[in-house]
Amino acid sequence: MSLFLVRIRGTVNVNGKISDTLDMLHLKHPNHATIIPKTDSYMGMVKKIKDYVAYGDIDAATLADLIRARGKIVGDRPVDDAFVKTATDNKYATIDAFAAAVTSGSATLKDLGDDAKPLFRLSPPRGGHDGSTKRHKTNRRGELGYWGADINELIRRMM
Repeated sequence: MSLFLVRIRGTVNVNGKISDTLDMLHLKHPNHATIIPKTDSYMGMVKKIKDYVAYGDIDAATLADLIRARGKIVGDRPVDDAFVKTATDNKYATIDAFAAAVTSGSATLKDLGDDAKPLFRLSPPRGGHDGSTKRHKTNRRGELGYWGADINELIRRMM
């Protein structure tokens, strides 16, 4: 399984350890997003930054659309099927196959090599955030924390 993380809150008054953790996950600015595998070490990092990000379980169709729309190669060129095929040594022929492998946990974004950027630069959500960017989703009026499968709707609004 893989988790999708998107940074919601900004950089003012952020604790140094939290700032370092966000930097390690390539989430240096608001509306930047990344995909990580669900391992114990990554979950510890997510637990530390839960007050600054929204995260949840991404599905393969949304991830494929996200890679096509916002995936970038060094030089700000878009990711396409030919790049995925050559970067993975013909292991994944299309973006859809690669997205399915990433969501199942058998591949990561690092499998695309050093030329692919490890983050997605998203726009603010169309229609704005539904709730406060300072409260958690569990409070029914917040945007932060664990979204589950509902994160796919947020991703589509931010693409």
